[in-house]
Amino acid sequence: MSYLCETFCNYEFMSSSNFTHILTTAVDKLSESSSYKGLMHQHKDGEPLPSAKILEEVIDLCRAIIFPGYFGNSTINSQTIAYHIGVNIERLFDVLSKQILAGLCFDKEEENADTQFCRENAQRIASEFISKLPALRKILASDVVAAYNGDPAAKSYGEVICCYPAIKAISNYRIAHVLLNLNVPLIPRIITEIAHSETGIDIHPGAKIGSYFTIDHGTGVVIGETCIIGDCVKLYQGVTLGAKSFPLDEEGKPIKGIPRHPIIEDNVIIYSNATILGHITIGHDATIGGNIWVTDDVPAGAKIVQRKAKK
Repeated sequence: MSYLCETFCNYEFMSSSNFTHILTTAVDKLSESSSYKGLMHQHKDGEPLPSAKILEEVIDLCRAIIFPGYFGNSTINSQTIAYHIGVNIERLFDVLSKQILAGLCFDKEEENADTQFCRENAQRIASEFISKLPALRKILASDVVAAYNGDPAAKSYGEVICCYPAIKAISNYRIAHVLLNLNVPLIPRIITEIAHSETGIDIHPGAKIGSYFTIDHGTGVVIGETCIIGDCVKLYQGVTLGAKSFPLDEEGKPIKGIPRHPIIEDNVIIYSNATILGHITIGHDATIGGNIWVTDDVPAGAKIVQRKAKK
C-alpha cells in the first residue's frame, strides 16, 4: 500500500470515528429527559394517536355526503344517491370513531381510564356527529349561495363548491366546530389546520359563525377562537379578527377561556387587510374599509374608511 493510500485510509478511519462520536453525543443529549420535557407524547399500548392523513379522509367523506357528486364518486345520480351516501356514512362512522378514540386517549388524564368506555364513547360521539350532517348541509348550502351571490365572477353554485377556497375552509371549520361542541379534543384543531394549510384561511374551531357566511379570495384571513360572527357577513382577503395583548395570571401565564376576539353582528362587510382586535362589537350593517385598524366598538350602520390625505 502506498504512503498516500495509507494516509487516506487513516483519514477516513479518523473521520468516521469523529462522526460517530458526534452522532452519539447528539443522541445522548436528545435523549435526556430534561431536553424533551413537554415535547414528547408518551405512547401507551392500545392507545393510537390521531392521524392527519386519516382525518383528511374524514373531511373528504363529509364533503362527499354534503355535496354529493362534487366530491367522492362523480357518477352519483338521484337513483343511486341513497346507496352512495349509505356507503360513505358507514365508512365515516368507522374511521371517525377510531379518530375520536385516538383523541380521547390523547386527552385523558387518568392513567387507568377504561379503554372500552372510551371506545363506546367515541362511537356515540361519531353517531351524534353524523346525525348533525343534515343541518351541516343546510348551513353550508347558505354559505355556497352567499359566495355565489357575492362574486360577479362566479358562474354557478357548482363552480363555487368545486373551486372556491372559502367553501373548503368554511366546511372544515363547520365540521370541526360540531366536533368541538361534542367535546372531542385535538381533532377539531387538526381539521381546521388542514384547511389553513390548503387555503391560507385560518378559522379556529371555537369561533361561532352564523349562516350565509362568505370569504372572498380568502388568503390570509384569521378568525380567532372566541370570535362571534352573525348571519350574512362577508370578509375579504387578509382580514384579521384577532385579540389584543391578553391578561396574565399571578404566575405570568396567559389567562385561558376569556372572550378576547370581536363580535361581528349581522350584515357586516369587512374589506381586505382590515385588522379588528379585541372583544369589541361591530354593529349590524356596518362596513369596515380596507387596511383599517379597529380596536373600539363600531355602531350599527357605520362606515369606517381611511381618511383621504389633504392636498
